Amino acid sequence: MQHRGFLLLTLLALLALTSAVAKQKDKVKKGGPWSECAEWAWGPCTPSSKDCGVGFREGTCGAQTQRIRCRVPCNWKKEFGVDCKYKFENWGACDGGTGTKVRQGTVKKARYNAQCQETICITKPCTPKTKAKAKAKKGKGKD
Repeated sequence: MQHRGFLLLTLLALLALTSAVAKQKDKVKKGGPWSECAEWAWGPCTPSSKDCGVGFREGTCGAQTQRIRCRVPCNWKKEFGVDCKYKFENWGACDGGTGTKVRQGTVKKARYNAQCQETICITKPCTPKTKAKAKAKKGKGKD
């Protein structure tokens, strides 16, 4: 009877130990190998070829370094950085002197601890007046 009790106790201890090891492996899989370190500093995403597409981002934490895959969209605004996401206002009126219109954006999200400008301004050429008149004429003909 004592042998059975000892075997049962040993079996339960072994089961608890394997369960704890399995949970630890799950944590590493979910968080990645860098999850053990809390203060990772990540560099920018660098495309493998050209200036957009799939690339890599390197991170460091103490003596540890990691390299993870990332992607730079091909329509990104290079001067603002791919990791800085902005919320933009509507386009302003056309400036007749410069032939451009402006809109302002405020930082909405900074991914991977990127250093983003709080506010940015972007410009684009004004639409030629002839297009606006052509659209107005098309609209009047449909009434």
